[in-house]
Amino acid sequence: VHFYRTNVVQNKIQNEGGEGDGDKVDLAEQSLLNKLIRHSLVKNRNQVEVQQADPSSPLFSVKTFQELRLKPELLQGVFSMGFNRPSRIQENALPLMMAEPHQNLIAQSQSGTGKTAAFSLAMLSHVNPDNTWTQCLCVAPTYELALQIGQVIEQMGKFCPNVKLAYAIRGNRMERHVKLQEQIVIGTPGTILDWCTKYKLIDPQKITMFVLDEADVMIAMQGHRDQSIRIHRLLNKDCQMLLFSATFEDSVMKFAERVIPDPNIIRLKREEETLDTIKQFYVLCREKEDKFTALCNLYGCLTIAQAMIFCHTRKMAAWLASSLIKEGHQVALLSGEMAVEQRAAVIERFKNGKEKVLVTTNVCSRGIDVEQVSLVVNFDLPVDLEGNADNETYLHRIGRTGRFGRRGFAVNMVDSINSMEIIKQIEMHFSEISLF
Repeated sequence: VHFYRTNVVQNKIQNEGGEGDGDKVDLAEQSLLNKLIRHSLVKNRNQVEVQQADPSSPLFSVKTFQELRLKPELLQGVFSMGFNRPSRIQENALPLMMAEPHQNLIAQSQSGTGKTAAFSLAMLSHVNPDNTWTQCLCVAPTYELALQIGQVIEQMGKFCPNVKLAYAIRGNRMERHVKLQEQIVIGTPGTILDWCTKYKLIDPQKITMFVLDEADVMIAMQGHRDQSIRIHRLLNKDCQMLLFSATFEDSVMKFAERVIPDPNIIRLKREEETLDTIKQFYVLCREKEDKFTALCNLYGCLTIAQAMIFCHTRKMAAWLASSLIKEGHQVALLSGEMAVEQRAAVIERFKNGKEKVLVTTNVCSRGIDVEQVSLVVNFDLPVDLEGNADNETYLHRIGRTGRFGRRGFAVNMVDSINSMEIIKQIEMHFSEISLF
């Protein structure tokens, strides 16, 4: 990687520290946000790799939903949701989820790939409507994510009047020791565990399909990992187990292999992340006011298409947005203290071009694709808790530009000896791993 230096302020760089802790990325909120802002399936260019539990068994994939031999009312529900043909993940996962005898599955799948629809379809086709007890359990990390999954199941199952759904979420008070008649229960780990043990609403030995969604988020949340393992221990050994995760880090795979016996594994082969289309610069400044002046000088370039400006803290983002608005610029602000629904509305406006410039913190550094973004500005450089360069966040941030093969620009504001050192660390890191 090579940075191009731009001297906007030709003065000695002064050593100036940052201010406060950075705005934290909450994985569960990020996942919900991605669900809210994606109205259609994303085009996934990654190849799907299937590792079978039994390599000698034939490997099936489907190109149409009709090939799955679904009940007519379920097929009607799928088509009514606008799914005309299976997504790449669905092509491979659905035959495995619906196979007889039952097969267990660990699948890597990002938001927007049709994963929720896939396991919702599997649960709806799995239940026997004549049996009025809980047969399918789906565990999600948060109340909001459970509701999102429930909405998909309700939509898809709207032509299946005898299949009922219950939400095991906070505030949903139930009468103790009265068994549920709903065939599908979806909820958070703590409430589901209570319903199985303390309240005896569900007989875990009668559960025949167990879905654990957002496993990477689940194990990052204190208590959820242990509660999920405790629920899993209550289940019959013949219960079909399905686990989904956006990432397959070591911690996720260890957890997955602990709860899913003899799994089939579906992975997305990562395409090499290339930043060939992004030209990177740094601008020498003295303090935040100088950075602001430099930004205003750049502003004509910012609005050619659209720009994202990243700050380290909510306080800095708020100051910058209000300063730009005072100068008469149209900007949007996105930061961690906003409700997820508010964030989704801001991103929607930005995507639709209502605002040309988005000032944000790390809450927006990953997973949000806006085709028109041609410039990313690091008003504050990304640093980790020790104050060293956060290379992964840098990659996520500047990866917001140059998407879909278009050319993009990244401008980094350098206001201290320390931030010059961070630029050098970033340059060294990416030179070594040849990502640029």
